[in-house]
Amino acid sequence: MEAVILILGLLFVAFMALGVYVSVKVIGAAKRGVDRTITQARRTVEETTLRAKSYGQVGVAGELAQLRLSLRTSMRATQEALQTGVAEDASLSESLGLFQRLSVHGQELDDELKRLEREPDRATVASLLPGLKQRTERITHSAESLRWAARDRARQFADDDLAALNTQIDVEAGALRHWTVEEPSAGAGAGAGASADGRGGERARAGEEGPEALTTRDPRAQTGYPWQKAVRPETTN
Repeated sequence: MEAVILILGLLFVAFMALGVYVSVKVIGAAKRGVDRTITQARRTVEETTLRAKSYGQVGVAGELAQLRLSLRTSMRATQEALQTGVAEDASLSESLGLFQRLSVHGQELDDELKRLEREPDRATVASLLPGLKQRTERITHSAESLRWAARDRARQFADDDLAALNTQIDVEAGALRHWTVEEPSAGAGAGAGASADGRGGERARAGEEGPEALTTRDPRAQTGYPWQKAVRPETTN
């Protein structure tokens, strides 16, 4: 009896521990989802504000907003392209590592541009603009090089696969058309005539016995893709 109680107690403790573990996992996943949503919403609001500043303001403030918007747009596009491509092409992992190092410089530049937006000394900020533009162009150029290289690689793989598929289809099409037509000879002509006479006699006998029964096509035989032809049912002679 004591052993049964002990086993039940252990099962109860195990189920409780499993429940706590599942609850912690669910809460953690929900928290990460909420944090991700908040981050995306904050990013959208900030980029909308930058776009409005770049179009609605002139002078130093407008130029700083344009630099930040250009930097963030280029970096995000490259990040999405590399993260999507690395799932299908593991060789892009090194490119993704290089982009992560580049992201550190991009984040530092974005933070600096953000601080300069609140700087009241516009003359000093204006003197720093040429260097800031050069840094932004260098970072965005590197990001675009990685992004377009990854896209060109994916497109080349797709072209190679399509070329190989076209070659296989051409071979298969040639095999399907591989039949031989022989020149009719004199003996073959006599045999063909006899065969034709025999077929004529068979058709005559079939006419005397009555018409051959017709079988209707089963509509359920149409399966597969819409361009596939339904299988013809066999007829009984």
